[in-house]
Amino acid sequence: MSNSKNYSLTTLLYVKKHRIKNGLAPLYLRISTGNSKVESSLSKKVEFKKWNSKRQRLNGTAQDVKQLNRFLDQLLNKVHKIFEDLILDEELISAEIIRNKLFNLEEEQQITLLSASKYHYDQNIHNFSTGTLQHYKVTERYFERFLSTKKNLSDIAIEKVDYKFLLDFEAFLRAWKPKDHQKPIGHNGIMKHMCRFRKVLNYAYKMDWITDTPFKKYHISYEKSTRTYLTVEELSAIEVKELDIARLEQIRDIFIFSCYTGLSYIDLFNLSKDHIVIGINGEKWIQYKRQKTSTPFSVPLLPKALELIEKYEDHPKAKENQLLPVVSNQKTNAYLKEIADLCGIKKQLTFHIARHTFATTVTLTNGVPMETVSKMLGHTKLSTTQIYAKVVENKIGTDMAALKEKLSSSEQMRKAD
Repeated sequence: MSNSKNYSLTTLLYVKKHRIKNGLAPLYLRISTGNSKVESSLSKKVEFKKWNSKRQRLNGTAQDVKQLNRFLDQLLNKVHKIFEDLILDEELISAEIIRNKLFNLEEEQQITLLSASKYHYDQNIHNFSTGTLQHYKVTERYFERFLSTKKNLSDIAIEKVDYKFLLDFEAFLRAWKPKDHQKPIGHNGIMKHMCRFRKVLNYAYKMDWITDTPFKKYHISYEKSTRTYLTVEELSAIEVKELDIARLEQIRDIFIFSCYTGLSYIDLFNLSKDHIVIGINGEKWIQYKRQKTSTPFSVPLLPKALELIEKYEDHPKAKENQLLPVVSNQKTNAYLKEIADLCGIKKQLTFHIARHTFATTVTLTNGVPMETVSKMLGHTKLSTTQIYAKVVENKIGTDMAALKEKLSSSEQMRKAD
């Protein structure tokens, strides 16, 4: 899809000299626009000696000559009208599409990047989790923004997506500056978009829509990231802070609930009373399946979590069957930023930090075995949980280094005395 800034239309009427027979030559039309070009026979033969290649018409004043020249005038007028209508309707423009409309040929639908992305999404709507589907929609919106702002296109034929296109798209993501509260996309976030892009193109390759994929030349790499979490002091500061605004108090409480249960946003959003059961120890537990991986997990409810469940029991703002009144992830993170400012916390506070805080400050730091934490978090691999253990080890190392420095200073002061 495109507009007039990207495409110009040229036409050529010509005869094929090498096919002259009995002085008659077949007449052809060539249509060119953008990078596409098609040739079509007009199923007419003309006297080669009368054909004026410069005027692209027959010479002469005979009635049959005038009739053919009028036909050619009308034909080219129709070509230009089709081209202008495609621009006006913001439809995909190619020489083949114009030719098909001109001769009323059955059009084979051209596969574009966005149509391939939508088809891949529709085919996996029952295979992917809601969260994964949302991620693919976000990537698709970035496709649209990139095409619009950088390529001046509304879509592009899938076979025209080359290695340079991938590099340009990555550069666009790195330079993208959100207009709302969200921070720019980090390296790993960009790589996740590129990974989803690769899956769409791999799918197009399997469907024989493209003969090869440019991702064979493109390397996806992730940076090792540290898990941001709240310290005991920061968690306490949020818990005890008096908040006069009801919406902030509500979001704070939802966040704290996750700090003491380890639930991700989407799992907490979908949590209902049915997921609260009496566990093996006779106390209340959460038993559920992670939406992201469908992995079952069980979490005994700590006193703080039980207190919050009681506080929000049958809350009017909770959606049907919701245990707690969880609002959209975007609003939640926006309000958490306000809460962090009010509590004097310098960290970029997002909802997922609550899950990290549960894994580190609430459980591992307090001696809960890693295998137990892994089960409660619903991790499919212990190595995922070990990342949190490294965070705890790093903190211990930092604390001990500070203690060593403090002891050294005390020793020096004692000797000085």
